[in-house]
Amino acid sequence: MNVHDIEELFVFDGWATRRTLDAVSSLSEEQFKKDLGNSFGAVHGTLTHMLGADKIWLARWKGGVPIATKPEDVATFDHLKSSWQEVFAETQSYIASVTDDQLHKPHAYTDLRGNTHAQPLYQQLQHKVNHSTYHRGQITTMLRQLGAIPIGTDLIVFYRERK
Repeated sequence: MNVHDIEELFVFDGWATRRTLDAVSSLSEEQFKKDLGNSFGAVHGTLTHMLGADKIWLARWKGGVPIATKPEDVATFDHLKSSWQEVFAETQSYIASVTDDQLHKPHAYTDLRGNTHAQPLYQQLQHKVNHSTYHRGQITTMLRQLGAIPIGTDLIVFYRERK
């Protein structure tokens, strides 16, 4: 892994999340918050979890103290979407500051339970993108359950669109 690969992965991640948010924007407030028995209940809960995880990982990488995001912290779709725009910008700024050397060095952090971990930074960055991909897949299923139309967010679709 090198910085270019990581930058490309995060451009993809932002692209896929924005497409997911666009698909979700067609939902009513009731649909957005309807508990569908998913890991985080509703589309709202799942997106809140994703946003919270993005914020937590970013805080860890920057040496800050992560704070969990709860659904009531981003109670509306518009608030959630605008919060994500801030996180996207801050993440892109952080990624632009990372060097190839930093990617391969262990980066220590403390999880929300107080356990200390250290893995190469590139593994943590890859994990964050993979985590989002997993939950975007769940949202695709929830959109179908709600009678809405999901949009493709596969990596190969991203590459095809960038030709």
